[in-house]
Amino acid sequence: MSKSSFDIPAPRWKHDGVRVVPRDKLDPNTAQTPGMDRKAAITFARVGAKKLWAGTVHIHPNAKTGAHHHGPLESVIYVVNGRARMRWGERLEFTAEAGPGDFIYVPPYVPHQEINASRTETLECVLVRSDGEAVAINLDIEPAEPPEDVPWVDPTHPG
Repeated sequence: MSKSSFDIPAPRWKHDGVRVVPRDKLDPNTAQTPGMDRKAAITFARVGAKKLWAGTVHIHPNAKTGAHHHGPLESVIYVVNGRARMRWGERLEFTAEAGPGDFIYVPPYVPHQEINASRTETLECVLVRSDGEAVAINLDIEPAEPPEDVPWVDPTHPG
């Protein structure tokens, strides 16, 4: 007696393996900041991710966040379109800019602020955090003016 395909269980990886989240299926039900539109792609609820959160953020022209940090989480921001300006430090005294194709790394507990450096174009980014927990601690900081521009130096390839 032969078994039909209905008698054979689906391979374990079929629904527990790779997941593709189409760009038109991102979840806008995330914490929002005025002037920014966040959408979740990879979360525990959506795909079972236990150590990551990933999504998109569109920052309106000339908009910025308040000073904050993300506790023990690491963050990576990939700039798709536009110009990002980051400020960081005890008084947001340091600054750097990033454009399309650039990556920004934000270590745990670093006070920072994301800014759309353009007055006319939307800043489009992909954001990844090292945990699915939404940690954002707002800070009351009087920013240093003017901030010091900090160029990146590759510690693995100095000179």
